[in-house]
Amino acid sequence: MDFGLTPDQEAFRQAARDFAEGEMAPHAAHWDEEGLFPEDTLRKAAELGFAGIYVRDDVGGSHLSRLDAALIFEELASACPSTAAYISIHNMASWMIDSFGNDEQRRKWLPDLCRMAKFASYCLTEPNAGSDAASLRTKAERDGDHYVLNGSKAFISGGGRSDVYVVMVRTGGPGPKGISCLVVEAGTPGLSFGKQEKKLGWKTQPTASVIFEDCRVPVANRIGEEGDGFKIAMKGLDGGRINIGACSLGGARRCLEHAIEYTGQRQQFGQTISAFQATQFKLADMATELEAARLMIHRAAHSLDARSPQATVQCAMAKRLATDVGFAVVDAALQLHGGYGYIKEYPIERYFRDLRVHQILEGSNEIMRVIIGRALTT
Repeated sequence: MDFGLTPDQEAFRQAARDFAEGEMAPHAAHWDEEGLFPEDTLRKAAELGFAGIYVRDDVGGSHLSRLDAALIFEELASACPSTAAYISIHNMASWMIDSFGNDEQRRKWLPDLCRMAKFASYCLTEPNAGSDAASLRTKAERDGDHYVLNGSKAFISGGGRSDVYVVMVRTGGPGPKGISCLVVEAGTPGLSFGKQEKKLGWKTQPTASVIFEDCRVPVANRIGEEGDGFKIAMKGLDGGRINIGACSLGGARRCLEHAIEYTGQRQQFGQTISAFQATQFKLADMATELEAARLMIHRAAHSLDARSPQATVQCAMAKRLATDVGFAVVDAALQLHGGYGYIKEYPIERYFRDLRVHQILEGSNEIMRVIIGRALTT
């Protein structure tokens, strides 16, 4: 076992860290306060290859590994978890087209997606089909060389702004085998959007319902065969779970750094807070648990790269641990800041709001336990 990084991985990580510090960190609080989607900054990230991290290079992707991606997302999220998470979602949608689309589809959409000349969204969740994704109801009925879509998707990152929507729809009977995957382009008649959601965190990315009313989509936009959609969606989520776990690591790591700095300066009872053993123990636990979660994320990424039969379970384990630990570390950092942690002059509260949702999306942590538990008992 080799826990070291290759020179290339060190370079990827440093490039992401430099970008996060130079292009994201100075603006993240303003983006959050104003609810701005930082399109120009996202396109600068794309210039570094961060919009098609594991898309093949013949269409403009970087063709890197899942472990490379985890390193990149941890660094980006250290500056702005919300923006880093949108980049992850964009990458997931692009990867699905790259991995399961035909050559014509890949060449049609991926060059623009890898440059972020166009933005992508992943559309699985519905108002009545969240954790039970296989019960989705958005229907696509065949009509000649088109599908006619009716239904809606909920909580879609990029909803109302993205140019390409990778959508899971029901083309057959009940259950996962009746689900197919379609690409729906912005401007398609019958495609509309709900109101922009007002959220606790993740304010740098638009979020809205995606609505289909007799929306006609060419059969040529189907990714894979009819009935492949659920399988495609779940494979996309394996990687998404690693990425969102890495985003939790990045945000939590930054908050730990702030906590170390603050407790080393703040004085109470004639000494710095960091001189108290209780504070040192708290910081030690925060650092230890983050390192443990990081090892699980990297192990899961390695398994996914190796196409291990255990990859799905390991991704679920890593996502559950990293997002729970990440939020707990941010919460502890806020506590160590006392009242200052609760006000917006300090960045902790923004990370607190952004990381909370990581325990819910890409499959809630309760669903991660279901995946793990089933693997253990069946």
